[in-house]
Amino acid sequence: MAKVCEICGKKPITGHNVSHAHNLTNRRWNPNLQRVRAIINGVPKRITVCTSCLKAGKVVKNIQRKKPKETTAPGS
Repeated sequence: MAKVCEICGKKPITGHNVSHAHNLTNRRWNPNLQRVRAIINGVPKRITVCTSCLKAGKVVKNIQRKKPKETTAPGS
């Protein structure tokens, strides 16, 4: 799975960890990505979205409805 938001295109950025002695080691900051079921062109689809897009309401999440339980009459 690519670490890229399918809505805004946010992806990992790179930089350095800096120690007290100012030694530099490479590191990367990954976006906070979540896999959600969203409505895309009227069809529910699982997409990878960053939490800032979810919070901003850029994604319409799919509503999962629970099926009602079938009840049987006692003694039938």
